[in-house]
Amino acid sequence: MVQIPDELKYTSDHEWVMEEGDLLVIGITDYAQDALGEMVYIELPSEGDEITKGDPFGAVESTKAVSDLYAPVSGDIVEVNEVLLDAPETINGDPYGEGWMIKVRPYDPGELKDLMDFEDYAEYVEKEMEE
Repeated sequence: MVQIPDELKYTSDHEWVMEEGDLLVIGITDYAQDALGEMVYIELPSEGDEITKGDPFGAVESTKAVSDLYAPVSGDIVEVNEVLLDAPETINGDPYGEGWMIKVRPYDPGELKDLMDFEDYAEYVEKEMEE
């Protein structure tokens, strides 16, 4: 069973977003890591970089595929999870905890309203699993 925490927001590209004060923590969902398989490499931006909503901000490489990571919001990167650079498989074991990727100071917190909530994402994943 795929884990979908109900307090997070989600994108159609399977990134999750958690509000942490005035910052947003971003990672990929349990569904995404499961579909991709074992992570072997991750490419992340640097602290101080800007991300633009809808644009790639990095990539993950698994035993099955290479996938771009898409920015759910626009903002400045204030922290990068350096652990993943040496241990990308952390994402497989704990996608919503130790496997977080970046922390962002959003330019417009209103962009969060464009993301899916738990129920919408659960429905979205269910449809993808049927295909």
